[in-house]
Amino acid sequence: MNIVVLIKPTPDITKVKFDIEKGTVNRASTNLEINPFDLYAIEVAKRIKKLFGGTIVSISMAPPQAEVALRDALARGVDRAILLSDRRFAGADTLATSYTLASAIRKLGSFDIILCGEKSVDGDTAHVGPEVAELLRVPHASFVTQVSRFDKDRIVVESDYGDAYYEIELRLPALVALSRPLMFLGETVEPSIPKVGDVLRARRAKIEVWSADDLKDVADLNRLGILGSPTRVVKSYYALESGREAKVVRGIEGVSTVLQALKELGVL
Repeated sequence: MNIVVLIKPTPDITKVKFDIEKGTVNRASTNLEINPFDLYAIEVAKRIKKLFGGTIVSISMAPPQAEVALRDALARGVDRAILLSDRRFAGADTLATSYTLASAIRKLGSFDIILCGEKSVDGDTAHVGPEVAELLRVPHASFVTQVSRFDKDRIVVESDYGDAYYEIELRLPALVALSRPLMFLGETVEPSIPKVGDVLRARRAKIEVWSADDLKDVADLNRLGILGSPTRVVKSYYALESGREAKVVRGIEGVSTVLQALKELGVL
């Protein structure tokens, strides 16, 4: 079973810096770690490998410092880690990102299933998984909270779309974007903690770094990075006003204080 896991190294949101003028995140301003939703994808990949054998390949498009996150993926059970890193990938929106990832998967060759988190905590769009699947022309399901069946030729999942749950059967190869909490064949899935030996092994492991030139046989280089990104940020701003102060209130007196404040604001 050839399993591909898409990993998004995300910055620590509490420490990352934003470029308000450009409307971009300065990913070099803090350490990058595996997107929490993608940790579930790694765990499901390990369970599929345990059932059917095979290889787990992780692919990530990120700056060079994302190598730390990929070594974490290797420590957690991934067999091979590929980092797509090139200045020509910079400025990519979800479409250009998806095109780059899909091109890397084409370069890999055959695959049986692609797993990823439903979204990333920094972008929160949930676009990339479905877009990769559409570019590769394979069936896909998002917001998956349960994998109820997995065979060598098909997978049955349950997706939570807010107003209803849908049971979806997909023929392989396919892409599944996983949510949380998550069940796999009746068992709860939780990210595991790497053992010390696995962490040490991952530190010595090779991280393959692919540039735009490595994709030129399978991709149109004009569709990468900012060149291939039709999205434009018109304006960005902080949601919270500066100078605001927090006040903690407790008990019955606290409720009265809140009600009085709402009346003064004209809400009540």
